[in-house]
Amino acid sequence: MLGVDDPWVWGVYLLCISSTLICVVYGVLNWNKGDEVEDSELSEEIAWVEQEEKMENEELGL
Repeated sequence: MLGVDDPWVWGVYLLCISSTLICVVYGVLNWNKGDEVEDSELSEEIAWVEQEEKMENEELGL
C-alpha cells in the first residue's frame, strides 16, 4: 500500500497524525481558559498601583 510494506512505518504515520489531531482538539477546547481576572487579583492590582503612586509622591516630594 503506497509503497510502504512495513507495519511499523504505518504505525508511526498513524501516531503522528493522531497526536496532531489530539493537540489541535486540546488547543481548541482550552482556548482562552485562564484569562479571566478574579476579584482578588483585581483588588491586589489596585492596591499595588495605589501603593506605588504613594511611594512615588513621597520620593518626589509632591
